[in-house]
Amino acid sequence: MLSKFIRSKWFRKEEERPFMANHASNPVFSGASTYVLDEELAKIVNISMALELPLLLKGEPGTGKTMLAHAIAESLTMPLIVLNVKSSMKLVESLYQYDTLTRLNDSRFGDSSRNVSNIEDYIRMGKIGQAFVAEAKVVLLIDEIDKADTDFQDDMLDVLDQMQFDIQEIDKTVTAAHRPVIIITSNAKKDLSDPFLGRCNFHHIAFPEPDMMRDIVRVHFPDLDKELLELCVKTFYRLREFQGMEKKPATRELINWIRALMRDADFRPKDLVAGKIPFLGVLFKKSSDYQQAVVQGRRFRM
Repeated sequence: MLSKFIRSKWFRKEEERPFMANHASNPVFSGASTYVLDEELAKIVNISMALELPLLLKGEPGTGKTMLAHAIAESLTMPLIVLNVKSSMKLVESLYQYDTLTRLNDSRFGDSSRNVSNIEDYIRMGKIGQAFVAEAKVVLLIDEIDKADTDFQDDMLDVLDQMQFDIQEIDKTVTAAHRPVIIITSNAKKDLSDPFLGRCNFHHIAFPEPDMMRDIVRVHFPDLDKELLELCVKTFYRLREFQGMEKKPATRELINWIRALMRDADFRPKDLVAGKIPFLGVLFKKSSDYQQAVVQGRRFRM
């Protein structure tokens, strides 16, 4: 549970709890139980941890950007904290919230053990705040940063650079006990500012080639028949070539599609050879894509 990593007294002046980076031993990430890692990605993850820099990941949806943070947390046995960025989000929400409503109710009804005159009792840490006050080093995933405006992006990196932020309501500074492993993802829906890019390491996760995709499938289905594996992978990449698709099927869809095929008692591998593709709705999630897949699938043959 994450709560056991949270300090009960996390409000301290900077001079009382200085940030001390530990360079004595850097953890090494080499993959996880369900995450297939290529050498280049492994190197950039490990150098980012060694340099204590955020790692910005770009790539089309379904290439494993978000799951990389989960894999790092699993491999290094660190807690994972996830900040899902929203377009309307303000930076302060990711740092802390002052729960004025609860304080008002406590003052009206007087049935709480909290001290109404002590505002600290009504401060709640946001996701970045939780990462700062954790007792142990954590992995902090900032997911889909491109949804936020430029001010949010730049101000957030200021906080992550300094590893501290102020809580104005109580005139105190929260300073990180441990610098988190920071993974930031972007679907490239919006350009990121040059100052933002300048303070991150960067890696583009390309969509897996068929050989790597086979390895990924084997991790999830170690007992999958070799012939069925080949047919599924070949069919999948042919489907990704369909024209006019807004959202091509990604790795997650392939895994779920294979799972559906294995659960269908009536499915036969020869159906794929004949161009009969079941469960198109598992692969294509948008209505227009699904309709296009149905039409183009009529001409499909392996």
